[in-house]
Amino acid sequence: MSCAVVTLTDAEIRRQSLSDAVRDIRDPRHQGLYFRFNTNRERGSWYLVVSKKWNKIAGYPELNTKSVLAVLPEVRQRFSADGAASATVSKWGTTGQLLAWYSDRMGRDRNLSSKRKNTSKSAIACHLIPRLGDMPLADIRHATLDSQLMWPLQETLSLEYVRLVFGLLVVACRQAMALNLIASNPMDGIKFSDFSKTKIKAKPARLRGVQLESLLTTLTSVMRLAPADAMLALMMLCHGTRVGETRMARWSHISLAERVWFIPAEHTKTRVEHSLPLTDQACALLTQYRDNQTAQGYDGQYVFPARNGKAMSEGQGCAVFSRLGQGEWTSHDLRKLARTGWADLGVDFLIGEMLVNHAMGHNVQAYIHTQIEQGKREALEKWHAHLDSKGFTVIHGLTEGESGNSKKLLQATENMALSALQESTIGEV
Repeated sequence: MSCAVVTLTDAEIRRQSLSDAVRDIRDPRHQGLYFRFNTNRERGSWYLVVSKKWNKIAGYPELNTKSVLAVLPEVRQRFSADGAASATVSKWGTTGQLLAWYSDRMGRDRNLSSKRKNTSKSAIACHLIPRLGDMPLADIRHATLDSQLMWPLQETLSLEYVRLVFGLLVVACRQAMALNLIASNPMDGIKFSDFSKTKIKAKPARLRGVQLESLLTTLTSVMRLAPADAMLALMMLCHGTRVGETRMARWSHISLAERVWFIPAEHTKTRVEHSLPLTDQACALLTQYRDNQTAQGYDGQYVFPARNGKAMSEGQGCAVFSRLGQGEWTSHDLRKLARTGWADLGVDFLIGEMLVNHAMGHNVQAYIHTQIEQGKREALEKWHAHLDSKGFTVIHGLTEGESGNSKKLLQATENMALSALQESTIGEV
């Protein structure tokens, strides 16, 4: 068998495959680079010959001609630095191939929420692959990323979303490198701050404490017409939960006897199970709502059921807050309002973070579980007593005597805050 001297292209490889007399192909422009056909002549391998040693680079058609020529300088440099180095490179020649692999990998990761999977896959399909799909991995550098991805994206998208897209590219390359699927990480040393020095500010809250009274008045009216809408908002306002973990609640997760709401790990963003104490007001609200469901003929397992017999979907949850907020506020603003309200009432920071189920270290979680359950209950009792003073009582229906403990606790909290303020003023004088 002979070695054909040609100008290397995929078309030329296909043409030479028709002749059984040709085993190898080389291009005089690229010294040491050879293509060798397999027995199945539709396939083959790329080699770099150094000191008469044939070093396999990759297979074909996994790595086409354009891709192998793109990585060839990197392979040569690797041999120059270390003669014993491996010549093997990734089967992916382009960034798009790596991103397609990572998108598929994320889609099959059962530890990720559906929302995160969908958001990531959308960002990859709509932004990363269209802009970087044909770019050889070896061409990823500051200048190419800036001109083809970062600067065009920031013209039409929020900086926060651009950072999300950039982060996906970083993680995809890092994961491929960790699994030895690529020879080097093209994103190593490249940071988001290299492209933009603008600080991404947290979105301001669109619901404030002074709006509590009008908000509760609105929810009182909605409760009569669309109880599921009002209840979804009230459970989030009362407990600071996320909309996803709230809409997926089941009645089996709620124990009125033990006065606790359990949220399983698979429903939480942090993938950590979460429990919330139920106050007198919350128990009364849930009892009233359950009785209403029973009266309407529903005896299923979901607190917020959809017509298909499953839990309310993500889209249906968004629709609820489109109706309630009318573009003025979102579901997340209820969570922010609760968190701010706890801080204003003097709730310990650690307890507040635990109530909203922010990610924490293992040791902190263990400490919280064993030491602060009572603190969680006291915090929510203070908060619900404060809500009572803004009109919550009209919704849950407890009489003054039944909710007296909460009102006394609120009064005690306000007295403590007043005393602290007076002491601070005296100290300043």
